[in-house]
Formats: sequence, C-alpha cells, structure tokens
Amino acid sequence: MMWKVIVNPTSGSGKAAKKIKEIEAKLKAANIKYDIDFTECRGHAIELSKVAIENGFRQIIVVGGDGTNHEVMNGIMQQKVVPSNNITQCLIPVGTGNDWIKTHKLPRDIDTIIQNIKNGKTQLQDIGKATFQTGKGQDERYFLNVAGLAYDAFIAEKMNDNPKLVKNKFVYFYLILRCLFQYKPQNTRISFNGQTVENQYYTINIGVCKYSGGGMQLVPHAIPDDGLFALTTVGSMSVLGVIASTPYLYGGRIAKHPRAFVTQTKFVKIESLDNESILLELDGEFVGVSPLEIEMIPKAFRFVV
Repeated sequence: MMWKVIVNPTSGSGKAAKKIKEIEAKLKAANIKYDIDFTECRGHAIELSKVAIENGFRQIIVVGGDGTNHEVMNGIMQQKVVPSNNITQCLIPVGTGNDWIKTHKLPRDIDTIIQNIKNGKTQLQDIGKATFQTGKGQDERYFLNVAGLAYDAFIAEKMNDNPKLVKNKFVYFYLILRCLFQYKPQNTRISFNGQTVENQYYTINIGVCKYSGGGMQLVPHAIPDDGLFALTTVGSMSVLGVIASTPYLYGGRIAKHPRAFVTQTKFVKIESLDNESILLELDGEFVGVSPLEIEMIPKAFRFVV
C-alpha cells in the first residue's frame, strides 16, 4: 500500500527540509511507494492527514517534530472515514524535543525506521481528548503525549507567540526564565476519581506518555496503553523554590518532591476559582483555557515500531 508522507519543512530549525531528499531516496531504494505533501502553516498537517485518509490513504509517514506528530494524529482522530486505529502512522523525528519517541524507545536513524516500516510491526497506544474554551467558544483537541497546565501552558503560550525566537536556544532559555518570574499561580479546582481538590499549582500534568519539555519526566508513572492517565500536580512555590526543584523534574523523581501529588485516572476536570482561566497546552502546543475536561480514549492510535 502507498504511504502518504507529510513533511513540516520548518521542523528542527529547517532540518526536515534538508533531510527530505535523503528520506525520499531511501524510501525509493526500499521500494516503499509514497506520495508527499509539505505543510505551509500551523495546523496544516491536520488538514493534510484528513484529506489523505478521505482519498484512501491508510498509512502516513510524518517528517517533523512533536508538534507535527500531534497535528497528524489529530487529523487521524478527527476524520470520520474509518476507525482511528485502522490508520498506521510512522514518525521520522527531526524536531527539537522529540519527546514522544522516548517513551516507546523509537529510533531516530532513518535506515532503522525504514526497516521498521518494511517489517510491518505496529503498536497501539491510548489517546487523550481535551474539551476546552477558546475566544471562539468551546473546542476540542486530542493529544498523544502530555497535557500541561499552569506554568507549563504559560510557557507554551509565550512560545507560540514567539515561534522564530524559540529556534535560538539562548533566546529560548531566556523566555523560560522570564516566564518563571511572570507566572502567577491561580486558585484551581481539579476533579478526578470521584474527588475534588482546590489549591494553587505551579504545574499540572496529565500524561499518556512519560516525557515532555525536552526530556523532563513530570508524569513518569504514565503507561501509554493501560487506559489511564498519569496525573501529577505540584503546589505553588516561590521562584527560588522552582529553581531548586529542577532535579526532581528529571529521572522520574517528581513523586519525591514534597509538594507533588501523583495518581492515575480516566478523567480530569479543571476549573479556575479566580477571574482568569487556567491555560492549557497539549503536546507542547497552546490550545485554550478552562473550564476544561480531559477524557481517555483507549488504544485509539496505531504506530510503527
């Protein structure tokens, strides 16, 4: 069967555009039939994948980073032609963070990925569905890695406002540091597993997979195919407290933090108790605000391993 190849040429600071000739040559050498499309703007990969499925494609190769992977998955989940897990997706990761592949220990080497495509082995994982608010009203979006709120979403919103600056690592770290001093924790109500908790939070993370933010493990207890979200909340801290907590964000140590709470759940509802709404990002992409609900869709996404 023919594969649809969807390329984000700007991924990895333009790395994808430089790699595409090599990728095409290796696909041809492996006798893998394909048709290729290039994204032109944010959100374009969602539409390209939906149109591809409507035109009969059931296999999609993504050349890009976590953001492009997130968009193509959303196209797969949003289309109404076939069940989502009838579509097979394969990621050739050329992004900056490449967090999603870390949980599944997927390769970055193009030759290995192409061999995996030829082998035909696939795996299923769960998908999260978020229903939230935007300036145009209620909306919904799917995520395959981690949903972040509070400080995490505050950063994502700032990064979305400065996409060209983020490509410079020094500017990127400057923006993160500036966000740390700008962010003000909000009074928040979280409902899950039949209970409700009200508090001010530094971060709230809901994970299908384990890694986010370029290798951090805020939800190390996530299992991508168990039908449950990993939920982690960390209470409000001072700026110095946040900086001192950095070691807890790596190596799966977050549960040992004195202000952290971890659990598993199938459903999460989040509301603001202040005048301002709680911000939401999905797989690193800022999407909207509270009030919001996040529900589990078990084993809805098929990918090459």
